[in-house]
Amino acid sequence: MGKIAFLFPGQGSQTVGMGKALADAEQSVSETFKKADEVLGESLSNLIFEGPQEKLTLTTNAQPALLTTSIAILNYFSQFGIKPDYTAGHSLGEYSALVASEAISFEDAVYAVRKRGEFMEEAVPNGEGTMAAVLGMDRHKLMDVTETVTSGGNPVQLANLNCPGQIVISGSKLGVEEASVKAKEAGAKRVIPLDVSGPFHSSLMKPAAERYETILEKIAIKNAVIPVIGNVTAEPMTDASEFKKRLVEQLYSPVLWEDSVAKMLELGVDTFIEIGPGKVLSGLVKKVDRSAKTFAIYDAETCAAAVAALKEEME
Repeated sequence: MGKIAFLFPGQGSQTVGMGKALADAEQSVSETFKKADEVLGESLSNLIFEGPQEKLTLTTNAQPALLTTSIAILNYFSQFGIKPDYTAGHSLGEYSALVASEAISFEDAVYAVRKRGEFMEEAVPNGEGTMAAVLGMDRHKLMDVTETVTSGGNPVQLANLNCPGQIVISGSKLGVEEASVKAKEAGAKRVIPLDVSGPFHSSLMKPAAERYETILEKIAIKNAVIPVIGNVTAEPMTDASEFKKRLVEQLYSPVLWEDSVAKMLELGVDTFIEIGPGKVLSGLVKKVDRSAKTFAIYDAETCAAAVAALKEEME
């Protein structure tokens, strides 16, 4: 068996009721949710378990909610003794990866991502920025399109390079609309506008990044015990000072997810375990390399199945 990577989902994976069955059955899981409530001074757990979905989906709530649920599930899975060689998370998920790699405490991470969500929401007035998924187009051709549109005065750029043929663009509403038309003209199969509250991972997030830097100064970031594959560079990171720098840059830089998966494969990872709600990242890994083994763990049943399969391979 090759190496193992733990993957953590980002915004968009949130659903009402995520983690509830595990929290009801396992004290280690319910304690994680309680801890988040204490840090934030409000009942985040009630919002996660009961909804409503519209409120849970707000960036300021979705970010701490996803982090909390992912770490709660990780705490449950950890009892089975399976350890990663690398961790990685998609955008917000990078914070769960940092907690898993012992670079940031869970409490500091919950506080940080709540602030991150607030600043991202406030950076661009509602309706002025947006994002769209471009399917079936080469990244270099799409970059040519976004650069042409941006040079015309309407900023837009590549935001999430998820897997071959799936790239999200982000920027001003006009920039994304114009780039969407030009991308189709240049051969994109489909362009899907995304229902998001802002132009995340674009240059329009720089004001949020400047404010956020002051938050990261307040929390303790340590060297990681397990290397984290970073969104901004798609390279392994363990150094505390690099984490601080990259977490600021991450707000306005593209998420190099396809490159991150390729890097982990190159480093000898053949088993990817997604920990948290949903199985979006497992699907993206398969699109990068069909032969990779993937597991998505989001409840007791999926955890038991993964543990049984992994233990069998290790024997």
